[in-house]
Formats: sequence, structure tokens, C-alpha cells
Amino acid sequence: MGDKAHAHPGAAGGVPTAGHPSAVRNVVLVGPSGSGKTTLVEALALTAGAVNRAGRVEDGATVSDYDEIERRRHRSVQLSLVPVAWDGCKINLLDTPGYADFVGELRAGLRAADAALFVVSAAQDAATVAATTRAAWEECALVGMPRAIVVTHLDTARTSYREMNRICAEAFGGEDPDAVLPLYLPVLGPEGADGHAPLTGLTGLLSRRVLDYSSGERAERPPAPDQEEPLRAARDRLIEGIIAESEDESLMDRYLDGEDLDVATLIADLERAVARGSFHPVLTAAPAVEGARQGIGTVELLDLITCGFPTPLERTPPAVTTPSGKPRPAPVCDPGGPLVAEVVKTASDPYVGRVSLVRVFSGTLRPDDSVHLCGHGLDATGHGPRPCHEAEIRVGALTSPFGRRQHPLDRCVAGDLACVARLGEAETGDTLSPADDPVLIEPWSTPDPLLPLAVRAHGKADEDKLSQGLTRLVAEDPTLRLEQNPGTGQVVLWCLGEAHQEVALERLRSRYGVRVDAEPHRVPLRETFAGRAAGRGRHVKQSGGHGQFAICEIEVEPLPPGSGIEFVDKVVGGSVPRQFIPSVEKGVRAQAARGLAAGHPLVDVRVTLLDGKAHSVDSSDAAFQTAGALALREAASDARIQLLEPVCEVSVLVLDDYVGPVMSDLSGRRGRVVGTEQSPGGRTVVRAEVPEIEVGRYAVDLRSLSHGTGRFDRAYARHEAMPPQVADRVRAERADGPPGA
Repeated sequence: MGDKAHAHPGAAGGVPTAGHPSAVRNVVLVGPSGSGKTTLVEALALTAGAVNRAGRVEDGATVSDYDEIERRRHRSVQLSLVPVAWDGCKINLLDTPGYADFVGELRAGLRAADAALFVVSAAQDAATVAATTRAAWEECALVGMPRAIVVTHLDTARTSYREMNRICAEAFGGEDPDAVLPLYLPVLGPEGADGHAPLTGLTGLLSRRVLDYSSGERAERPPAPDQEEPLRAARDRLIEGIIAESEDESLMDRYLDGEDLDVATLIADLERAVARGSFHPVLTAAPAVEGARQGIGTVELLDLITCGFPTPLERTPPAVTTPSGKPRPAPVCDPGGPLVAEVVKTASDPYVGRVSLVRVFSGTLRPDDSVHLCGHGLDATGHGPRPCHEAEIRVGALTSPFGRRQHPLDRCVAGDLACVARLGEAETGDTLSPADDPVLIEPWSTPDPLLPLAVRAHGKADEDKLSQGLTRLVAEDPTLRLEQNPGTGQVVLWCLGEAHQEVALERLRSRYGVRVDAEPHRVPLRETFAGRAAGRGRHVKQSGGHGQFAICEIEVEPLPPGSGIEFVDKVVGGSVPRQFIPSVEKGVRAQAARGLAAGHPLVDVRVTLLDGKAHSVDSSDAAFQTAGALALREAASDARIQLLEPVCEVSVLVLDDYVGPVMSDLSGRRGRVVGTEQSPGGRTVVRAEVPEIEVGRYAVDLRSLSHGTGRFDRAYARHEAMPPQVADRVRAERADGPPGA
């Protein structure tokens, strides 16, 4: 599949390089946490000769999980790149986290890749396969990305291989389960004392040969007589599935006429169907036993990647525009074309500073090139593009990562991936293009972070570094959103889940030396008058020299929601001199901003100035400001003050099985369900209006309620009066805690 002569394998622990897009395969590994993605990457690296010994996740010794947080947690939390060489190709293996909190890293991996390996564990239940993994599968299907499925943990399985194939066909096959079929059948050894049978080899359905690994070496032999019948049935179904996707319409007629089709013809058709994204083979793999040079199934998997997965030349690059938004012709994957590259990941290294992982879609990136940096970013709410940021920068050193190590590169051709150190203020999602003809790549979608984390600096030394640390953290991770809430004064970091929060705090401390304390997130409440009230503000003092004299009388009445503060002057006869009427209004508005009953801003009232008194010498602007504030406070003391809380419009997308529990849960949060509508894939959208104070942890609770299959969006709708019993609780918290609690 193209000229592979430019790919040069490195020695163990080194990295390959590629001189042409035809010699590159970019493959992202997708699957739930615990499915074995990182272990599989390690096994593939061992088989390809990139490492001399496979590391274990439990020991923190794998190439992929090199970050200290990953070593401590024994779990991937970030995208990592492990390039290996196989059959003259450079394969960029992109290992992604499986936990839903780090879906931003998964989206970056999907952006950088041209094909995907979906890793599912036979030791996990079917519900795990159907959660975030199915959502990623559907994203790949929308863009026609080729996909294959790898089953792991068969030797410790609670589920048989046949059952796993059924689960995969149901989860990933959609309306065409015959598009998801196994290429190999597992060969299991005798059961041990624990009741589990070890995986000792594979039987190729097309080749009709057994690949036996029981000796520690890969050896071929014919199948045993008791394997013939299951082999024949599975082989017939596979051939029918391949032929159904074939571009050669005569193959089906030849097959139905009883012709024994040539294996090479079937393999060629299989590879074309996989590359088109219309057929999704199921393979199985296991790490190498101690002392073995190859894991079971890894050779077959590497062969499928090099022969069945597309080169970057066969994939359509993302659309581009000018920085001002005008459409431009789509880039072409040509090393000699104009540069179009994208920062798919940004990280900070304590020694070299900011490091950007870049996917080159067109042209060739070289050290010391002068390029145009341009990026979308997100607005303050995280919902849409902000005016793009631009800069002219010089490219620093190019490297190819292999775990923690970085190997120098002299160039990165179209279709390949490389790291760039000190790439100015580059953020994830930014575009690199020629300085004289800049373009901007369309952004990829990221989920809106909906779990708030309010933070404050731990000490004085941390205050000086907090803002810069948070800004850098958000620049690295598009699924984080930073907010300075004007209603509560809190600094809020919006995250995707609790694990996301924990990792963000750890990175603040370990990468940027900033210690922060988490505090309860406060919802910005408001206050209003429930009925008419009157107040008299008297500010009279004499303490030598000029005194202070101001008296004003006001009336307060409620207004419809959204009216704000309205000030009306009805003074007659000059009892309050004209020059001091703005002073009264200023004092009223200042007191309204500070709040009355619980320290929340006062809104939706009309304040009418009726009368007052002044002194020719002692009256002043400051005195009437104070009197205006006192008058409003006195009016509040004789009236019922209502607390207003923000209400959100919430849309929950959930599987039909969970609609009832979700609606019941929303009702328990004082929500009003306003409607439901069907969505493709056996899902329902539940729309409701829910007080914001009740959905602070809904991102976590919905995940638990729907077994990881639900997601939601929220948007501010309005402020509404809070029920008296809830308002009393909030006032009690206000008396014991900080403002805005």
C-alpha cells in the first residue's frame, strides 16, 4: 500500500522515522478503563522490537504511562504516543485514557489518527462496552474512520469468546452485525486450578492454520480434528461478510456456485473493506508470557494495521478557513505542499517548558521554520469560538516521543506526528501554517465541562502563581474551563468529573508549584422584595467642623423578573436638593449590590424617592449616599425579602432503559420535566427546568444513574423565587459561612 522504503525502524527503545505519508499509519486505541489498551501497546512495542521487555501497568513501568500521576494511579490520564516500525511502516500508536473524565484526551487521539482499535475486555461486562466506547464508535462512524476490535483478557474471562463476538456485534454492528466478525478463533489450553484456561494460540479463519504460542515461540500447524467444524462454520460466515462488502460483484456469484475462492483474493478484499470503514474485524490479543518475544495475536494485529488500515494519503484532512473565517480549499496530504498542521495536545515539561504534539496534515514541518500560529479557543462559557489568537513564531526543536524520552527529528512530513518544544503560547487545537498565507483548521468538538470546582490559593506565595498556573492548565486541556464568577467572587474550574478535578489539582501542584484549597461552590443567588415597603434613612452626625446631615424617605415595590433596579424621583418642593438626588440613587444601588437579607444582590424593584431634608452646610454627597442605603435597609427590615435562585434548562440524553430513573431523579431535585423526545440509537432526550443549586454534582450523579451512558447539557434560563424552606436553609448557611453560600 504505497512506498514504504522511507520508514526506518529504530533499535529497541528508539523510534522509527518516515519520509513519506505512505509509510505512516496513525492508530488510536479506544476502550473503557481496565480493558488493557496500555498493556496492548506495550505488547505491540515488544513484538515490533521497540522495547526489549514489556512493562506492567501495575508496576508503573510501561512506555505509555510515564507521567507521575499515572504511575501513582495505575491508570492512563493523558494521550500518549508510542511509534513502532513494522513491515517498512511507521505505526504511531496513540494510547488514550479509558475513563470518561478524560474524554478530551480521547478526542485529541481521534483527531490525530486515521484508524482506531477498539479494545474490549472479556473480563468486563457488556454494559461497560456499551458506555463511552459506543459513543466513540459512533463518532468514528460519522467520519468513516476505519475500525477494528481487539478482545483482551480471554484467559481470565467471565465471558466466552463466542459471547464476546455477540456483544461486539450488538454494540458496534448496528443494523449490520455481519460487518463485525472475527478473523481468528482462540485456542485455549487446559484449565488450571482456578478454572481459567490460558490462551495458547489462534486459528486463522482464512488461512485455516493454527498459530501456536504454547512454546513461547510463534509456530504454525494444521487444526486438530475437533476444531474443523467450528472453524468451517465461522469461516463461511466470515467469507460471506467479506464478499458482501466487496467491490467485485462477481465474487458472490462465484462463492454461491461453490468455487473455493483464493485466500489472497479474500485477504485483498478484506483489507479494502477495512480501509473503507465498512467492515470491522474482531481479533484477540494477549501479552507475551515471561521470556517470550511476542504477544499472542500481536503479529496479526500489526499486519492488519500495515495492510488493512489507510495511509494518511487516503484520509480527508479537516476543512480550513482563513483566520477571518473565509473558506479555503481543503489541504492535500502532500509533503511538498503548503504547511497545515495542528496542535493536538499540549503539555508542560519541568525542564523544556511547554511541549506541543503536532499532527501535520500537509507540507513538511522543520526546525527553525517561521510559521503562523492561529487558534480558536473557547469563549468564557465554553460554548463557542472566541476571536482567534494569532502570532508569528519560529519552530523550535522537533522530536519524536517514546514515552518520557524525546528523539530528535530533522523534519516531520505530512501525515506524521511530532513534538515541538517552546512553540510560543500554542494551545491545544491551534493551527500552524505559512506566515504569508495563514489558515485555520476547523475545531474539533469537546464536551462542555459541567462539574464546578471552586479553588483559592493555599497561601500568599500561591496567590502570585495561581492565575498563571490555571491559565496554563486550561490552555493544555480544552475540557477545562476557568471562570471568575462575578456573583460570588469565586475562582471556578469547571471539569468533567471528580477524577478530572483531582488530576487538575495534582498538576497545579506538581507542574506549576501552586497549592490550592477546594471550597464549596456557591451559586449566585439574588434577592427581591415580595411586596411594597417604605423606609426612612436618617444620617445626622456632628463631630466638630462640618457635620453630616441627610434624610430621605423612599418607597420600594417589586417589578417583573429581569427588570433590575429602577430609581424614580418624586421629590417636590426641593426638600432634597437636585444635586443630591443622584447621591441617594448611588447609595441605594450600592446597598442593593451588597444585598439585604442574605448578602445577595437585590434585583427587580422600583425605588421611589418621595421626600427628605437637607442642611445648607452639613449636607453632602456622601451623607445622602449613606442615607439612601439606610433607607433601603429600613424598608427591607419591615418587608419579606425573597431569595431568587438561577434555574437551568437541562437536556439529558440517556438510553431508553434509564428514562424513568432520570425523570424521577430530576423531580427529586425540584425539577420540572417539560418534555421528552426520541433520539437515534434507542435513546431519549429528557428536557427539564432545574434549580442550578440542585445540579452542581449532576455530572457525577447522572454517570452513576445511567451506568456511564448518559450525558447532559445545561443553560441558564432565569431566576425564580426559592421555596421558603430552602431559603431558610440558605440564610442559616449565610449566618455561619461566607457571602453567597
